Amino acid sequence: MSDDQNDISTLTFESAMKELESIVERLEKGNVELEESIAIYARGEALKKRCDELLRSAEERIQKITLGADGKPTGTEALDAE
Repeated sequence: MSDDQNDISTLTFESAMKELESIVERLEKGNVELEESIAIYARGEALKKRCDELLRSAEERIQKITLGADGKPTGTEALDAE
């Protein structure tokens, strides 16, 4: 793996998700030695954490438009992350 691929903190959401899906597929097939499966499982956990962080960040940036009584936009407010 190149240094960029090893540094999870630089991966985009799409790249991290693609690699995570690949790891899940490999583990589900069961064709991986024990030591390697432990290592790729740990990387999978880190990739999931990266995806979660990126999603939370995106949710924080999303805002909803507030409307006045006349139905016209009056401003924006943070979108509830519920």
